Amino acid sequence: MAPLLTWARGLIRRAPLAPLRFPTAGFETVPTSRLLEEERLDEFKAGNYYPVNIGDLFASNKYQVIGKLGFGSTSTVWLARNLQDHDFVTLKIFARHHGETCRDEFWIYETIGKANPSHPGHRHLRTALETFTIDRAGEEYRCLVQRPMWDSWKDLLQRNPAGRFSEPLLKGGLQHLLRALDYLHTECKLVHTDIKADNILHATMETPSPRKHVNNHPIYMSRRFGLPDDFGIIVLGDFGGTVKGDLKRNHDAQPNVYRSPEVMLQAPWSYPVDIWNVGAMIWDVFQGRHLFYGQDPTGKGYTTRAHLAEVVGLLGPPPLDLLERGVRSKEFFSENGQWVADVPIPQGNSLENAEHFLAGRNKTMFLDFVRGMLAWRPEDRKTAKELLEDPWLNTWEISD
Repeated sequence: MAPLLTWARGLIRRAPLAPLRFPTAGFETVPTSRLLEEERLDEFKAGNYYPVNIGDLFASNKYQVIGKLGFGSTSTVWLARNLQDHDFVTLKIFARHHGETCRDEFWIYETIGKANPSHPGHRHLRTALETFTIDRAGEEYRCLVQRPMWDSWKDLLQRNPAGRFSEPLLKGGLQHLLRALDYLHTECKLVHTDIKADNILHATMETPSPRKHVNNHPIYMSRRFGLPDDFGIIVLGDFGGTVKGDLKRNHDAQPNVYRSPEVMLQAPWSYPVDIWNVGAMIWDVFQGRHLFYGQDPTGKGYTTRAHLAEVVGLLGPPPLDLLERGVRSKEFFSENGQWVADVPIPQGNSLENAEHFLAGRNKTMFLDFVRGMLAWRPEDRKTAKELLEDPWLNTWEISD
């Protein structure tokens, strides 16, 4: 009878938790002269963020906010208790007038969740639980509900005194990331376009948050989870820039230093931009620096011409057939493929010189792996599935 009793008890819904009471004193008050988090952004100055207070209840008292996790140009992100299901969630509350962004993002999460859950990459992409709307003074704020994650790769890099990943950590993480991309590209037919250390997350509070008030609007400092015993699987998140991959396009995309040649030249692009993105990003987490910087010698900051000059210096001149596809190619190259932009091409660069921590056969195999991603032509890059079969990625100890 014991198993039957256990099963029956499982059918009985647990009573909702009572909301927590949070202290109204004892927290650090941030000086009004110090601009804090989203307060620095124009969306805040325009009064477009929802004024969340820790302890607030949302969705018919289903979720209670217990801490702030982060902020961005279109939203703030909060840790909340699900009082009905006795677990935790994150609430991504979009700023006013960004409801369409929320709906588009939720559609992408739905596509990811339903395309083919049996694919091994499915578990390596973040999904959403639901959306709801917060009404305030006649204005609507959309909210996306997701399961919490631990630190991102960027957080782990900042915590690591070496400022870089070990080889085993890189290999394990890349295997998860490439499974995610294989699922995203082949099953969901989507291109991420924004792969960076901030968006690669590890799956799986007792002091009050420092805060300030601006015109009765609360601003909290974001909270950070402690280090877990087991980092769990790698999960790719943040699909705000994701687009359908079955339609090639040539609009600007990707973080500046990870932009692929076809994006910079405004040639038609699709799934291979994500592959280039991963190849360039590896340098950030494994070498402790960017592979490309794109800093213009005139002091203008990042420019496409400076970035392309670095790519030419590293990989040699681009194929003419790629230049023929690009709307902007004539700004940088002559008809016969000669560099004509008013920026010098860096001399003496190579992938071999750019890699500083490996040696011998291990280094050769690693660079072969990277070359499968960093090719001028999109069609010359390996797919995520092909990269998953690479010898370097699947060999944990490589001897000469």
